[in-house]
Amino acid sequence: MSQLEQAQAEYEGFIQEFASAVISTVSKEGIPNGSYAPFVIDDAKNIYIYVSGLATHTSNIEANPHVNVLFIEDEAKANQIFARRRLNFDCTARLIERESETWKQIVDQFQERYGQVIEVLRGLADFRIFQLTPKEGRFVIGFGSIYHISGDRLDKLEQITGDKR
Repeated sequence: MSQLEQAQAEYEGFIQEFASAVISTVSKEGIPNGSYAPFVIDDAKNIYIYVSGLATHTSNIEANPHVNVLFIEDEAKANQIFARRRLNFDCTARLIERESETWKQIVDQFQERYGQVIEVLRGLADFRIFQLTPKEGRFVIGFGSIYHISGDRLDKLEQITGDKR
Protein backbone atom coordinates (compact mmCIF):
# COMPACT_ATOMS: atom_id res chain seq x y z
CA MET A 1 0.00 0.00 0.00
CA SER A 2 1.43 3.38 -1.01
CA GLN A 3 1.79 6.27 1.42
CA LEU A 4 -1.08 8.07 -0.32
CA GLU A 5 -3.35 5.00 -0.13
CA GLN A 6 -2.51 4.63 3.55
CA ALA A 7 -3.32 8.32 4.16
CA GLN A 8 -6.59 7.95 2.22
CA ALA A 9 -7.63 4.97 4.36
CA GLU A 10 -6.77 6.81 7.58
CA TYR A 11 -8.66 9.91 6.41
CA GLU A 12 -11.81 7.87 5.62
CA GLY A 13 -12.11 6.68 9.23
CA PHE A 14 -10.71 9.66 11.12
CA ILE A 15 -13.94 11.65 11.66
CA GLN A 16 -15.64 8.54 13.09
CA GLU A 17 -13.34 8.84 16.13
CA PHE A 18 -15.09 12.05 17.27
CA ALA A 19 -18.40 13.01 18.90
CA SER A 20 -17.67 16.75 18.78
CA ALA A 21 -15.71 19.15 16.60
CA VAL A 22 -13.77 22.31 17.37
CA ILE A 23 -15.34 25.20 15.48
CA SER A 24 -13.71 28.54 14.70
CA THR A 25 -15.94 31.49 13.90
CA VAL A 26 -15.46 35.23 13.44
CA SER A 27 -17.72 38.02 14.67
CA LYS A 28 -18.93 40.89 12.50
CA GLU A 29 -16.18 42.97 14.18
CA GLY A 30 -13.57 40.42 13.05
CA ILE A 31 -12.97 38.91 16.50
CA PRO A 32 -12.20 35.16 16.30
CA ASN A 33 -13.83 32.64 18.61
CA GLY A 34 -12.89 29.03 19.26
CA SER A 35 -15.57 26.70 20.54
CA TYR A 36 -16.90 23.19 19.99
CA ALA A 37 -20.12 21.45 19.13
CA PRO A 38 -21.40 17.89 18.88
CA PHE A 39 -22.13 17.05 15.25
CA VAL A 40 -23.60 14.63 12.77
CA ILE A 41 -22.25 14.25 9.24
CA ASP A 42 -23.78 13.08 5.98
CA ASP A 43 -22.26 11.14 3.06
CA ALA A 44 -21.35 14.37 1.25
CA LYS A 45 -19.36 15.40 4.36
CA ASN A 46 -21.77 18.19 5.30
CA ILE A 47 -21.36 18.69 9.04
CA TYR A 48 -24.44 19.60 11.07
CA ILE A 49 -24.19 21.32 14.45
CA TYR A 50 -27.08 21.89 16.86
CA VAL A 51 -26.26 25.02 18.85
CA SER A 52 -27.83 27.51 21.24
CA GLY A 53 -28.76 30.96 19.98
CA LEU A 54 -27.16 32.29 23.18
CA ALA A 55 -23.70 31.01 22.20
CA THR A 56 -21.06 33.35 20.79
CA HIS A 57 -20.36 30.97 17.91
CA THR A 58 -24.04 31.08 16.86
CA SER A 59 -24.17 34.88 16.60
CA ASN A 60 -20.81 34.78 14.81
CA ILE A 61 -22.11 32.27 12.24
CA GLU A 62 -25.18 34.43 11.66
CA ALA A 63 -22.91 37.45 11.02
CA ASN A 64 -20.23 35.61 9.05
CA PRO A 65 -20.99 32.17 7.54
CA HIS A 66 -17.32 31.17 7.14
CA VAL A 67 -16.47 28.49 9.70
CA ASN A 68 -13.41 26.29 10.16
CA VAL A 69 -14.05 22.86 11.66
CA LEU A 70 -11.22 20.97 13.37
CA PHE A 71 -11.01 17.35 14.45
CA ILE A 72 -7.83 16.78 16.49
CA GLU A 73 -6.35 13.70 18.08
CA ASP A 74 -6.59 13.49 21.86
CA GLU A 75 -3.33 14.63 23.49
CA ALA A 76 -3.21 11.46 25.58
CA LYS A 77 -3.22 9.33 22.41
CA ALA A 78 -0.67 11.37 20.45
CA ASN A 79 2.77 9.91 19.82
CA GLN A 80 4.18 13.43 19.49
CA ILE A 81 2.49 16.55 20.88
CA PHE A 82 3.92 18.67 18.03
CA ALA A 83 2.41 16.38 15.40
CA ARG A 84 -1.07 15.44 16.59
CA ARG A 85 -3.21 13.94 13.84
CA ARG A 86 -5.78 16.52 12.75
CA LEU A 87 -8.26 17.29 10.05
CA ASN A 88 -9.80 20.65 9.29
CA PHE A 89 -12.30 21.89 6.79
CA ASP A 90 -13.07 25.41 5.58
CA CYS A 91 -16.86 25.54 5.52
CA THR A 92 -19.78 27.77 4.67
CA ALA A 93 -22.69 27.68 7.14
CA ARG A 94 -26.37 27.65 6.28
CA LEU A 95 -29.23 27.69 8.79
CA ILE A 96 -31.64 24.76 8.47
CA GLU A 97 -35.20 26.02 8.84
CA ARG A 98 -36.75 24.84 12.09
CA GLU A 99 -39.38 22.09 11.72
CA SER A 100 -38.57 21.61 8.00
CA GLU A 101 -38.24 18.01 6.77
CA THR A 102 -34.44 18.37 6.69
CA TRP A 103 -34.45 19.78 10.24
CA LYS A 104 -36.53 16.83 11.49
CA GLN A 105 -34.23 14.31 9.80
CA ILE A 106 -31.12 15.93 11.28
CA VAL A 107 -32.65 16.17 14.78
CA ASP A 108 -33.51 12.46 14.54
CA GLN A 109 -29.87 11.72 13.67
CA PHE A 110 -28.74 13.79 16.67
CA GLN A 111 -31.16 11.88 18.92
CA GLU A 112 -29.94 8.55 17.60
CA ARG A 113 -26.32 9.55 18.22
CA TYR A 114 -26.59 11.53 21.48
CA GLY A 115 -29.71 10.17 23.16
CA GLN A 116 -32.27 11.72 25.47
CA VAL A 117 -30.68 15.17 25.80
CA ILE A 118 -31.91 15.91 22.26
CA GLU A 119 -35.54 15.63 23.44
CA VAL A 120 -34.84 18.55 25.77
CA LEU A 121 -32.97 20.59 23.13
CA ARG A 122 -35.70 19.93 20.58
CA GLY A 123 -38.11 21.86 22.77
CA LEU A 124 -35.82 24.87 23.22
CA ALA A 125 -36.69 27.49 20.60
CA ASP A 126 -33.26 29.15 20.68
CA PHE A 127 -31.45 26.00 19.49
CA ARG A 128 -30.59 25.99 15.79
CA ILE A 129 -29.13 23.58 13.30
CA PHE A 130 -26.50 24.80 10.90
CA GLN A 131 -25.25 22.85 7.91
CA LEU A 132 -21.52 23.42 7.49
CA THR A 133 -20.54 22.62 3.91
CA PRO A 134 -16.80 22.03 3.47
CA LYS A 135 -15.06 23.51 0.43
CA GLU A 136 -11.61 22.03 1.08
CA GLY A 137 -9.54 20.71 3.92
CA ARG A 138 -6.21 19.65 5.28
CA PHE A 139 -5.30 16.33 6.91
CA VAL A 140 -2.12 16.15 9.00
CA ILE A 141 -0.95 12.68 9.97
CA GLY A 142 2.43 13.67 11.36
CA PHE A 143 5.69 15.40 10.51
CA GLY A 144 6.02 15.57 6.72
CA SER A 145 2.60 13.99 6.15
CA ILE A 146 0.24 16.82 5.26
CA TYR A 147 -2.48 16.44 2.66
CA HIS A 148 -4.73 18.94 0.91
CA ILE A 149 -8.30 17.63 0.59
CA SER A 150 -10.42 18.58 -2.41
CA GLY A 151 -12.85 17.13 -4.92
CA ASP A 152 -16.62 17.14 -5.24
CA ARG A 153 -16.95 14.60 -2.43
CA LEU A 154 -13.86 15.80 -0.52
CA ASP A 155 -12.22 12.49 -1.33
CA LYS A 156 -9.08 13.63 -3.18
CA LEU A 157 -5.92 13.80 -1.08
CA GLU A 158 -2.77 15.44 -2.40
CA GLN A 159 0.42 15.52 -0.37
CA ILE A 160 1.59 19.12 0.05
CA THR A 161 4.82 18.56 1.97
CA GLY A 162 8.26 17.81 0.69
CA ASP A 163 11.44 19.58 -0.21
CA LYS A 164 10.37 22.87 -1.83
CA ARG A 165 13.89 24.32 -2.17
